[in-house]
Amino acid sequence: MDLSTKLSRLEELIRNKAPILIAYSGGVDSSLLAAVAQEILGSDNARCVLVDGPEVPRRGVAEAISNARSLGLNLEIIKGESLSKDLKQINPSDRCRHCKIGTYQILAEAAKRYGSNSIADGANISDLGEHRPGIEAFSSCGVIHPFIMAEITKQDIREIARLKGLPFWDKPSSACLYSRIPYGDEITDKKLQMIEESEELLTNLGFKQVRVRHHGNIARIEVQPEDMLKIIGLKADIEMKIRKIGFSYVTLDLRGYRSGSMDEVLS
Repeated sequence: MDLSTKLSRLEELIRNKAPILIAYSGGVDSSLLAAVAQEILGSDNARCVLVDGPEVPRRGVAEAISNARSLGLNLEIIKGESLSKDLKQINPSDRCRHCKIGTYQILAEAAKRYGSNSIADGANISDLGEHRPGIEAFSSCGVIHPFIMAEITKQDIREIARLKGLPFWDKPSSACLYSRIPYGDEITDKKLQMIEESEELLTNLGFKQVRVRHHGNIARIEVQPEDMLKIIGLKADIEMKIRKIGFSYVTLDLRGYRSGSMDEVLS
């Protein structure tokens, strides 16, 4: 199926599900979905809700708000709840499922207030090849996935956004801060703070796609392979500053950045 056919199918799906509430994060996927929905339905029938919890980086929230303003989106930001104490201690491999169920409850209340017929997210075909219990949880709650229904991949999303002249088309992929902590390791506010500060440091140094994985007292840095020489050139400064944040050791993952690297230990 060519891209124009996929886009036509997406637009038809959105029309048929209106009025629609979009689970918005400010990432490329949800931003494109919101932009297309607003273009077709108008802002009153294509509302966006960003659930802002402790797992969301502050930079991500700021960028989401900026995106929404530039697109003229009808955005509401609602405070999200943290995981329960027990779930933080256990940090199970289906952690995302628990998060999404809590997020859905917030979205459902907003949809009821707005009179929205459907709640939609930016999940796409490319996500189906990864460990994504959150998609299954959203599906079980009745959330629709227009990109999946239209057979649209992550690459398609970026290309559609580029063709539409949307400035976020090449924005780096993002994920919640919880995903930087290995399953089975307790999630704490201190760990989240250390991760966010370390990633902010590297982003400010010009690294576009970066993850800092928290392995006890070890920071495992993932950057794109083409950025490895740059990070090695800055290693003394980076190592000193990340140790000041609280890590004892600072390492570079030689496989480079990859989405869901914490899932590689799952059978």
